[in-house]
Amino acid sequence: MTSARDSVLGSIRRGLRRGPLTGAAAEALRARLANPPPGPLPERAKGVGEDRLVRFIDMAERVSASVARIRSLDQLAPALAEYLKAHNLPTTVVASDDPVLDGLADHPMLTVRRGLPTPGDTVAVVPAFGAIAETGTLALRSGSERASTLNFLPDTHVVVLRAADLVGGLEEIWARLRAEGQGGLPRTINFITGPSRTGDIEQTIQLGAHGPLRLHILIVDESA
Repeated sequence: MTSARDSVLGSIRRGLRRGPLTGAAAEALRARLANPPPGPLPERAKGVGEDRLVRFIDMAERVSASVARIRSLDQLAPALAEYLKAHNLPTTVVASDDPVLDGLADHPMLTVRRGLPTPGDTVAVVPAFGAIAETGTLALRSGSERASTLNFLPDTHVVVLRAADLVGGLEEIWARLRAEGQGGLPRTINFITGPSRTGDIEQTIQLGAHGPLRLHILIVDESA
């Protein structure tokens, strides 16, 4: 990460026809990069606890996502089965290898395959790294057990979010990623706000144009 950063900064300096930074200027730059100061926090990003959770749900539903709250991971499989039944969707799902989803396979009405999605998969289930109350946005990070294609290929995208991982604004997500990324940031971060949509044709919104047609968020609120 350091060598890549130095390479990018070197390219910028060469483009500006400036030499390398040295001494106090170099130390000040390293300190700012290591601990960037937070920007202004919008009013909508403020609040904690239930207020923040209610705001996230409101913002997510405004962009056509559906939301359900459960009290523990033990309720995850029944809640998923109920959602699929209510929308007449297949009970065969593809899920990421994250251990948060291990309990899905125990439900008698669900058939769960772990791994990469195929064109024939209709429903994908993944855990969220976090979410942003200000905009109703989910933050999903890639990894060996969390393929990014699960977020885009199947028509129905089900995301499991722990209420404790909800933050107010975007900068807080990056701060969490930097704090938890001991080996550096993940290769990909997907920020998802509602199902895929487009308004290219006559400014009429069409869902599912470039990805999932449905986005369902299951919030695990263990404090409820």
